[in-house]
Amino acid sequence: MPTPLSATSVQEAAARLGDGIVRTPCTPSFHLANRCPGAHYFKAEFRQRTGSFKDRGALNRLLLLSEEQRAAGVIAASAGNHAQALAFHASRLGIPVTIVMPESAPLIKVANTRGFGARVFQVGQTINDGMAEVERLIGEEGLSLVHAFGDPAVAAGQGTMGVEILEQVPDVTTLLVPIGGGGMISGIAVAVKDARPGIKIIGVEAKASPTAFQSLRAGHPLHIPAEETLADGIAVKQIGETTFPVIRDLVDDVVLVDENDIATAIFFLLEQEKVVVEGGGAVGVAALLSDKVNLRAGDKTVTVLSGGNIDVNMISRIIDRGLWLDGRKARLQVTVRDRPGHLNALTRTVASLGGNVLDIHHTRAFGDISVGDVQIAILVETRGRDHVAELVHELKELGHEVEEGP
Repeated sequence: MPTPLSATSVQEAAARLGDGIVRTPCTPSFHLANRCPGAHYFKAEFRQRTGSFKDRGALNRLLLLSEEQRAAGVIAASAGNHAQALAFHASRLGIPVTIVMPESAPLIKVANTRGFGARVFQVGQTINDGMAEVERLIGEEGLSLVHAFGDPAVAAGQGTMGVEILEQVPDVTTLLVPIGGGGMISGIAVAVKDARPGIKIIGVEAKASPTAFQSLRAGHPLHIPAEETLADGIAVKQIGETTFPVIRDLVDDVVLVDENDIATAIFFLLEQEKVVVEGGGAVGVAALLSDKVNLRAGDKTVTVLSGGNIDVNMISRIIDRGLWLDGRKARLQVTVRDRPGHLNALTRTVASLGGNVLDIHHTRAFGDISVGDVQIAILVETRGRDHVAELVHELKELGHEVEEGP
Protein backbone atom coordinates (compact mmCIF):
# COMPACT_ATOMS: atom_id res chain seq x y z
CA MET A 1 0.00 0.00 0.00
CA PRO A 2 1.62 3.30 -1.04
CA THR A 3 2.28 5.88 1.65
CA PRO A 4 -0.24 8.76 1.37
CA LEU A 5 1.09 12.13 0.29
CA SER A 6 1.91 14.24 3.35
CA ALA A 7 4.40 16.79 4.61
CA THR A 8 6.21 13.91 6.31
CA SER A 9 6.47 11.89 3.09
CA VAL A 10 7.89 14.95 1.33
CA GLN A 11 10.51 15.44 4.06
CA GLU A 12 11.40 11.74 3.85
CA ALA A 13 11.73 12.05 0.08
CA ALA A 14 14.09 15.02 0.48
CA ALA A 15 16.36 12.94 2.72
CA ARG A 16 16.13 9.92 0.39
CA LEU A 17 16.97 11.83 -2.79
CA GLY A 18 20.06 13.49 -1.39
CA ASP A 19 22.57 14.20 -4.17
CA GLY A 20 20.54 12.14 -6.65
CA ILE A 21 18.84 15.32 -7.84
CA VAL A 22 20.03 18.89 -8.33
CA ARG A 23 19.23 21.41 -5.63
CA THR A 24 18.19 23.99 -8.21
CA PRO A 25 18.79 27.69 -7.60
CA CYS A 26 16.04 30.16 -6.77
CA THR A 27 17.32 33.36 -8.31
CA PRO A 28 15.91 36.89 -8.37
CA SER A 29 14.39 38.27 -11.57
CA PHE A 30 15.08 41.98 -11.89
CA HIS A 31 13.42 42.21 -15.30
CA LEU A 32 10.16 40.72 -14.01
CA ALA A 33 10.30 43.02 -10.97
CA ASN A 34 10.23 45.94 -13.42
CA ARG A 35 7.01 44.59 -14.95
CA CYS A 36 5.05 43.27 -11.95
CA PRO A 37 4.61 44.43 -8.33
CA GLY A 38 6.89 43.08 -5.61
CA ALA A 39 10.06 41.01 -5.70
CA HIS A 40 10.31 38.00 -8.01
CA TYR A 41 12.33 34.78 -7.99
CA PHE A 42 12.59 31.85 -10.37
CA LYS A 43 12.90 28.25 -9.16
CA ALA A 44 15.09 26.94 -11.98
CA GLU A 45 13.92 23.32 -12.31
CA PHE A 46 15.08 23.27 -15.93
CA ARG A 47 18.54 22.84 -14.37
CA GLN A 48 17.79 19.25 -13.34
CA ARG A 49 19.80 16.51 -15.06
CA THR A 50 17.08 15.73 -17.60
CA GLY A 51 15.82 19.30 -17.93
CA SER A 52 12.74 19.27 -15.69
CA PHE A 53 11.36 18.82 -12.19
CA LYS A 54 10.37 15.23 -13.06
CA ASP A 55 13.76 13.97 -11.86
CA ARG A 56 12.57 14.40 -8.29
CA GLY A 57 9.43 12.26 -8.41
CA ALA A 58 10.82 9.60 -10.73
CA LEU A 59 13.89 8.96 -8.59
CA ASN A 60 11.94 8.94 -5.33
CA ARG A 61 9.59 6.26 -6.67
CA LEU A 62 12.45 4.16 -8.05
CA LEU A 63 14.27 4.20 -4.73
CA LEU A 64 11.18 2.73 -3.06
CA LEU A 65 10.92 -0.31 -5.38
CA SER A 66 11.52 -3.80 -4.01
CA GLU A 67 14.32 -5.94 -5.47
CA GLU A 68 11.74 -8.01 -7.36
CA GLN A 69 10.18 -4.88 -8.86
CA ARG A 70 13.59 -3.55 -9.89
CA ALA A 71 14.44 -6.79 -11.65
CA ALA A 72 11.13 -6.86 -13.59
CA GLY A 73 11.40 -3.22 -14.67
CA VAL A 74 9.19 -0.14 -14.74
CA ILE A 75 6.86 1.52 -17.22
CA ALA A 76 5.19 4.90 -17.65
CA ALA A 77 3.12 6.90 -20.10
CA SER A 78 4.57 10.36 -20.63
CA ALA A 79 4.68 13.22 -23.12
CA GLY A 80 8.38 13.57 -22.53
CA ASN A 81 9.68 15.02 -19.27
CA HIS A 82 8.61 12.19 -16.97
CA ALA A 83 9.79 9.80 -19.66
CA GLN A 84 13.27 11.30 -19.75
CA ALA A 85 13.60 11.47 -15.98
CA LEU A 86 12.43 7.89 -15.45
CA ALA A 87 14.62 6.60 -18.28
CA PHE A 88 17.71 8.37 -16.98
CA HIS A 89 17.40 7.38 -13.34
CA ALA A 90 16.16 3.83 -13.99
CA SER A 91 19.06 3.18 -16.37
CA ARG A 92 21.48 4.66 -13.86
CA LEU A 93 20.14 2.28 -11.22
CA GLY A 94 20.18 -0.71 -13.58
CA ILE A 95 16.38 -0.98 -13.79
CA PRO A 96 14.80 -1.87 -17.18
CA VAL A 97 12.47 0.91 -18.32
CA THR A 98 9.69 1.10 -20.92
CA ILE A 99 8.02 4.36 -21.93
CA VAL A 100 4.80 4.87 -23.90
CA MET A 101 4.78 8.33 -25.52
CA PRO A 102 2.20 10.14 -27.68
CA GLU A 103 2.83 10.19 -31.41
CA SER A 104 2.87 14.00 -31.15
CA ALA A 105 5.61 14.11 -28.49
CA PRO A 106 8.42 16.57 -29.36
CA LEU A 107 11.19 14.84 -31.29
CA ILE A 108 13.88 15.99 -28.87
CA LYS A 109 12.06 14.36 -25.94
CA VAL A 110 11.60 11.08 -27.81
CA ALA A 111 15.26 11.04 -28.85
CA ASN A 112 16.48 11.85 -25.35
CA THR A 113 14.29 9.15 -23.79
CA ARG A 114 15.70 6.53 -26.13
CA GLY A 115 19.18 7.93 -25.57
CA PHE A 116 18.83 7.37 -21.83
CA GLY A 117 18.26 3.66 -22.52
CA ALA A 118 14.48 3.30 -22.51
CA ARG A 119 12.39 1.07 -24.75
CA VAL A 120 9.92 3.50 -26.34
CA PHE A 121 6.49 2.93 -27.91
CA GLN A 122 4.59 5.85 -29.46
CA VAL A 123 0.81 5.48 -29.22
CA GLY A 124 -2.08 7.95 -29.66
CA GLN A 125 -2.10 11.72 -29.23
CA THR A 126 -2.07 12.17 -25.44
CA ILE A 127 -0.76 10.50 -22.31
CA ASN A 128 -4.19 9.07 -21.63
CA ASP A 129 -4.30 7.43 -25.06
CA GLY A 130 -1.21 5.40 -24.20
CA MET A 131 -2.51 3.98 -20.93
CA ALA A 132 -4.14 0.96 -22.62
CA GLU A 133 -0.73 -0.02 -23.99
CA VAL A 134 0.80 0.50 -20.55
CA GLU A 135 -1.77 -1.78 -18.94
CA ARG A 136 -1.19 -4.43 -21.61
CA LEU A 137 2.55 -4.46 -21.01
CA ILE A 138 2.09 -4.55 -17.24
CA GLY A 139 -0.11 -7.62 -17.63
CA GLU A 140 2.25 -9.36 -20.04
CA GLU A 141 5.61 -8.49 -18.48
CA GLY A 142 4.93 -7.78 -14.82
CA LEU A 143 6.27 -4.22 -15.02
CA SER A 144 5.70 -1.69 -12.22
CA LEU A 145 3.85 1.48 -13.17
CA VAL A 146 5.52 4.74 -12.23
CA HIS A 147 2.67 7.14 -12.90
CA ALA A 148 3.65 10.65 -13.96
CA PHE A 149 1.46 12.32 -11.31
CA GLY A 150 -0.98 9.84 -9.75
CA ASP A 151 1.58 8.09 -7.52
CA PRO A 152 1.90 9.62 -4.01
CA ALA A 153 5.63 8.79 -3.98
CA VAL A 154 6.11 10.69 -7.23
CA ALA A 155 4.18 13.69 -5.88
CA ALA A 156 6.24 13.57 -2.66
CA GLY A 157 9.41 13.73 -4.72
CA GLN A 158 8.14 16.75 -6.62
CA GLY A 159 7.20 18.34 -3.30
CA THR A 160 10.86 18.49 -2.25
CA MET A 161 10.98 21.57 -4.45
CA GLY A 162 8.73 23.29 -1.90
CA VAL A 163 11.11 22.40 0.93
CA GLU A 164 13.97 24.01 -0.98
CA ILE A 165 11.98 27.13 -1.84
CA LEU A 166 11.19 27.77 1.85
CA GLU A 167 14.89 27.51 2.64
CA GLN A 168 15.99 29.68 -0.29
CA VAL A 169 13.33 32.42 0.00
CA PRO A 170 12.11 32.18 3.63
CA ASP A 171 9.80 35.20 3.33
CA VAL A 172 8.08 34.08 0.12
CA THR A 173 4.42 35.16 0.00
CA THR A 174 3.23 33.68 -3.31
CA LEU A 175 4.09 30.60 -5.35
CA LEU A 176 3.18 30.17 -9.02
CA VAL A 177 3.21 26.53 -10.09
CA PRO A 178 2.31 24.94 -13.46
CA ILE A 179 -0.42 22.28 -13.39
CA GLY A 180 -0.65 19.24 -15.64
CA GLY A 181 -1.79 16.14 -13.81
CA GLY A 182 -1.25 17.92 -10.50
CA GLY A 183 1.61 15.95 -8.94
CA MET A 184 4.03 18.87 -8.67
CA ILE A 185 1.60 21.39 -7.22
CA SER A 186 0.16 18.78 -4.83
CA GLY A 187 3.56 17.87 -3.45
CA ILE A 188 4.60 21.50 -3.13
CA ALA A 189 1.29 22.45 -1.51
CA VAL A 190 1.39 19.82 1.26
CA ALA A 191 4.99 20.74 2.11
CA VAL A 192 4.54 24.52 2.01
CA LYS A 193 1.12 24.80 3.64
CA ASP A 194 2.23 22.56 6.53
CA ALA A 195 5.14 24.88 7.28
CA ARG A 196 3.64 28.23 6.21
CA PRO A 197 -0.16 28.13 5.82
CA GLY A 198 -0.30 31.80 4.85
CA ILE A 199 1.67 31.42 1.64
CA LYS A 200 -0.57 31.81 -1.40
CA ILE A 201 -0.24 29.01 -3.95
CA ILE A 202 -1.54 29.68 -7.45
CA GLY A 203 -1.69 27.00 -10.11
CA VAL A 204 -1.36 27.91 -13.78
CA GLU A 205 -2.77 25.90 -16.69
CA ALA A 206 -2.84 26.31 -20.43
CA LYS A 207 -6.26 27.49 -21.62
CA ALA A 208 -6.07 24.69 -24.19
CA SER A 209 -5.96 22.08 -21.41
CA PRO A 210 -7.93 23.48 -18.42
CA THR A 211 -8.51 20.23 -16.53
CA ALA A 212 -7.86 21.50 -13.00
CA PHE A 213 -9.61 24.81 -13.64
CA GLN A 214 -12.79 23.16 -14.92
CA SER A 215 -12.70 20.30 -12.40
CA LEU A 216 -12.50 22.69 -9.44
CA ARG A 217 -15.58 24.49 -10.68
CA ALA A 218 -17.42 21.21 -11.14
CA GLY A 219 -16.31 19.88 -7.74
CA HIS A 220 -14.86 16.66 -9.13
CA PRO A 221 -12.30 15.56 -11.77
CA LEU A 222 -13.54 16.06 -15.31
CA HIS A 223 -12.35 14.56 -18.56
CA ILE A 224 -11.50 17.54 -20.79
CA PRO A 225 -10.23 16.96 -24.34
CA ALA A 226 -6.93 18.80 -24.70
CA GLU A 227 -6.23 21.02 -27.69
CA GLU A 228 -2.81 21.45 -29.24
CA THR A 229 -0.70 23.75 -27.08
CA LEU A 230 2.82 25.07 -26.66
CA ALA A 231 2.56 23.72 -23.11
CA ASP A 232 2.59 20.08 -24.28
CA GLY A 233 4.25 18.91 -21.05
CA ILE A 234 1.19 19.85 -18.99
CA ALA A 235 -1.51 18.92 -21.51
CA VAL A 236 -3.56 16.14 -19.90
CA LYS A 237 -7.18 15.17 -20.40
CA GLN A 238 -7.96 14.68 -16.71
CA ILE A 239 -6.49 15.88 -13.44
CA GLY A 240 -5.28 13.09 -11.17
CA GLU A 241 -7.84 11.42 -8.90
CA THR A 242 -5.33 11.58 -6.03
CA THR A 243 -4.08 15.08 -6.75
CA PHE A 244 -7.48 16.74 -7.23
CA PRO A 245 -8.48 16.79 -3.53
CA VAL A 246 -5.10 18.22 -2.56
CA ILE A 247 -5.45 20.99 -5.13
CA ARG A 248 -9.03 21.63 -4.02
CA ASP A 249 -8.07 21.91 -0.35
CA LEU A 250 -4.66 23.59 -0.45
CA VAL A 251 -4.28 25.58 -3.68
CA ASP A 252 -5.62 29.12 -3.41
CA ASP A 253 -6.40 29.71 -7.08
CA VAL A 254 -5.94 28.33 -10.58
CA VAL A 255 -5.60 30.66 -13.57
CA LEU A 256 -5.47 30.06 -17.32
CA VAL A 257 -3.09 31.45 -19.94
CA ASP A 258 -3.56 31.31 -23.71
CA GLU A 259 -1.07 30.44 -26.43
CA ASN A 260 -0.08 34.06 -27.04
CA ASP A 261 0.63 34.48 -23.32
CA ILE A 262 2.83 31.37 -23.31
CA ALA A 263 4.77 32.36 -26.41
CA THR A 264 5.33 35.84 -25.00
CA ALA A 265 6.64 34.34 -21.76
CA ILE A 266 9.08 32.03 -23.55
CA PHE A 267 10.33 35.00 -25.59
CA PHE A 268 10.67 37.16 -22.45
CA LEU A 269 12.66 34.46 -20.66
CA LEU A 270 14.95 34.01 -23.67
CA GLU A 271 15.64 37.67 -24.25
CA GLN A 272 15.50 39.17 -20.78
CA GLU A 273 16.46 36.32 -18.44
CA LYS A 274 18.78 34.46 -20.86
CA VAL A 275 17.18 31.07 -20.13
CA VAL A 276 15.47 28.49 -22.34
CA VAL A 277 12.17 27.29 -20.88
CA GLU A 278 9.53 25.11 -22.54
CA GLY A 279 5.88 26.11 -22.80
CA GLY A 280 4.70 24.13 -19.77
CA GLY A 281 7.54 25.58 -17.71
CA ALA A 282 6.79 29.16 -18.74
CA VAL A 283 3.08 29.33 -17.85
CA GLY A 284 3.74 30.98 -14.48
CA VAL A 285 5.62 33.82 -16.17
CA ALA A 286 2.83 33.97 -18.76
CA ALA A 287 0.31 34.51 -15.95
CA LEU A 288 2.39 37.35 -14.52
CA LEU A 289 3.03 39.13 -17.82
CA SER A 290 -0.66 38.92 -18.78
CA ASP A 291 -1.85 40.25 -15.41
CA LYS A 292 -3.67 37.07 -14.40
CA VAL A 293 -2.31 37.32 -10.84
CA ASN A 294 -3.03 40.11 -8.36
CA LEU A 295 0.16 41.05 -6.51
CA ARG A 296 1.06 43.79 -4.05
CA ALA A 297 4.23 45.85 -3.76
CA GLY A 298 5.35 43.95 -0.64
CA ASP A 299 4.91 40.46 -2.12
CA LYS A 300 7.78 38.06 -2.76
CA THR A 301 6.79 35.72 -5.55
CA VAL A 302 8.52 32.51 -6.57
CA THR A 303 7.61 31.22 -10.02
CA VAL A 304 8.51 27.62 -10.84
CA LEU A 305 10.21 27.24 -14.22
CA SER A 306 9.51 23.54 -14.35
CA GLY A 307 11.25 22.47 -17.56
CA GLY A 308 13.47 23.49 -20.44
CA ASN A 309 12.98 20.70 -22.98
CA ILE A 310 11.76 22.63 -25.99
CA ASP A 311 12.32 21.85 -29.67
CA VAL A 312 14.83 24.31 -31.17
CA ASN A 313 12.60 24.71 -34.23
CA MET A 314 9.86 25.96 -31.93
CA ILE A 315 12.27 28.41 -30.34
CA SER A 316 13.04 29.86 -33.77
CA ARG A 317 9.33 30.38 -34.51
CA ILE A 318 8.73 31.96 -31.11
CA ILE A 319 11.63 34.39 -31.58
CA ASP A 320 10.26 35.46 -34.97
CA ARG A 321 6.79 35.89 -33.51
CA GLY A 322 8.11 37.91 -30.60
CA LEU A 323 10.00 40.25 -32.90
CA TRP A 324 6.85 40.82 -34.98
CA LEU A 325 4.72 41.55 -31.91
CA ASP A 326 7.31 43.99 -30.58
CA GLY A 327 7.49 45.72 -33.94
CA ARG A 328 11.17 44.86 -34.31
CA LYS A 329 10.26 43.22 -37.60
CA ALA A 330 7.71 44.90 -39.84
CA ARG A 331 6.47 44.54 -43.39
CA LEU A 332 5.70 47.79 -45.19
CA GLN A 333 3.77 48.04 -48.46
CA VAL A 334 5.02 51.19 -50.17
CA THR A 335 3.57 52.49 -53.45
CA VAL A 336 5.94 54.73 -55.43
CA ARG A 337 6.13 56.08 -58.98
CA ASP A 338 7.69 53.56 -61.38
CA ARG A 339 10.70 55.72 -62.19
CA PRO A 340 14.45 55.12 -62.03
CA GLY A 341 15.90 55.96 -58.63
CA HIS A 342 12.73 55.62 -56.57
CA LEU A 343 13.70 52.23 -55.14
CA ASN A 344 17.12 53.59 -54.23
CA ALA A 345 15.52 56.60 -52.57
CA LEU A 346 13.18 54.37 -50.61
CA THR A 347 15.90 52.10 -49.22
CA ARG A 348 18.16 55.10 -48.56
CA THR A 349 15.40 56.71 -46.47
CA VAL A 350 14.88 53.56 -44.45
CA ALA A 351 18.62 53.24 -43.86
CA SER A 352 18.99 56.88 -42.86
CA LEU A 353 16.42 56.34 -40.12
CA GLY A 354 18.22 53.26 -38.78
CA GLY A 355 16.05 50.57 -40.37
CA ASN A 356 17.61 47.43 -41.79
CA VAL A 357 15.97 46.04 -44.95
CA LEU A 358 15.86 42.22 -44.75
CA ASP A 359 13.85 41.49 -47.90
CA ILE A 360 12.30 43.41 -50.78
CA HIS A 361 9.72 42.54 -53.45
CA HIS A 362 8.28 44.50 -56.41
CA THR A 363 4.73 44.23 -57.73
CA ARG A 364 3.82 45.89 -61.02
CA ALA A 365 1.15 43.85 -62.78
CA PHE A 366 -1.15 43.03 -59.91
CA GLY A 367 -3.07 44.77 -57.16
CA ASP A 368 -4.98 48.02 -56.99
CA ILE A 369 -2.16 50.21 -58.22
CA SER A 370 -1.83 52.57 -61.16
CA VAL A 371 0.00 51.41 -64.26
CA GLY A 372 2.52 54.16 -63.54
CA ASP A 373 3.21 52.95 -60.01
CA VAL A 374 5.06 50.07 -58.44
CA GLN A 375 4.29 48.52 -55.08
CA ILE A 376 7.33 47.60 -53.03
CA ALA A 377 6.99 45.25 -50.07
CA ILE A 378 9.91 45.60 -47.68
CA LEU A 379 10.64 43.47 -44.65
CA VAL A 380 12.51 45.72 -42.27
CA GLU A 381 14.24 45.25 -38.94
CA THR A 382 13.53 48.10 -36.52
CA ARG A 383 13.95 49.16 -32.90
CA GLY A 384 10.25 48.74 -32.10
CA ARG A 385 6.77 50.12 -32.68
CA ASP A 386 7.77 53.78 -32.33
CA HIS A 387 10.53 53.27 -34.86
CA VAL A 388 8.08 51.67 -37.33
CA ALA A 389 5.76 54.66 -36.89
CA GLU A 390 8.70 56.99 -37.59
CA LEU A 391 9.53 55.11 -40.81
CA VAL A 392 5.92 55.19 -41.99
CA HIS A 393 5.61 58.91 -41.22
CA GLU A 394 8.80 59.81 -43.08
CA LEU A 395 7.89 57.75 -46.16
CA LYS A 396 4.47 59.38 -46.30
CA GLU A 397 6.10 62.80 -45.98
CA LEU A 398 8.01 61.93 -49.16
CA GLY A 399 4.68 61.43 -50.94
CA HIS A 400 4.51 57.61 -50.88
CA GLU A 401 1.48 55.55 -49.95
CA VAL A 402 2.45 53.28 -47.06
CA GLU A 403 0.64 50.48 -45.27
CA GLU A 404 1.82 47.99 -42.68
CA GLY A 405 1.30 44.50 -44.05
CA PRO A 406 1.00 41.09 -42.38
